[in-house]
Amino acid sequence: MEMEEIVEEETSGKHENMVEITVKTIGPARPSRLHVPSSIKVLDLRKLIARKNHLPVENLKLILQGEVLHDRADEDDIYVRFNDGDSLIAAVKPKAPVGLDIDDDDEDLKFQLPQSTSQWKKKLYSFLRNRMKLPDIVLMAIFSLGLKAWALIILWFTLAPIAHKLDLGPLYILGTGFCLIFLNLGRRQPGDVSAYSIFNEDFRELPGTLNADAIDRDIRTGQF
Repeated sequence: MEMEEIVEEETSGKHENMVEITVKTIGPARPSRLHVPSSIKVLDLRKLIARKNHLPVENLKLILQGEVLHDRADEDDIYVRFNDGDSLIAAVKPKAPVGLDIDDDDEDLKFQLPQSTSQWKKKLYSFLRNRMKLPDIVLMAIFSLGLKAWALIILWFTLAPIAHKLDLGPLYILGTGFCLIFLNLGRRQPGDVSAYSIFNEDFRELPGTLNADAIDRDIRTGQF
């Protein structure tokens, strides 16, 4: 199959770093050859392919060796390195129907850090997600806790071996459980009523509470 050869005329400088790659566009378009630097930003590559093939850059997805290439990670540009003769797949994501706001990008369904997150947290998040391959639920649990919570967790694991050596392991676990219960009880606002009447003033019950007294009262009044 004859392929259309595309040469990027605007690229100049170090010709020894130029490589030729094959771009295969999903659809009726023919594969094309493209001369690019061996190391190039994904964003620049998308713009180059979109301009040469007259494709919408905002909906263009690039796939290399089975993985989707993303423009940025943690606000840093991503570079992709090519060898001479590599193949790249270009796919145009279809637009959503008029009136429907549909975004089927899998990245939007994953756990993401807020934009205001500090740089060191973004670096740690990138390492745990991309290098360690931790699932999103684990990342969510890690980054949802504050520094105080992490300090308490580290302190707990530090004291656990000491409690074990003193044969206080069961008591240590029970004490931890009671501490978690009391620390998460919260505080009632003025006027709030507890579901347990024993904690309310004059043992006042919630409306609709069904107990032995209510059943006895309904039987005596003929309502049961």
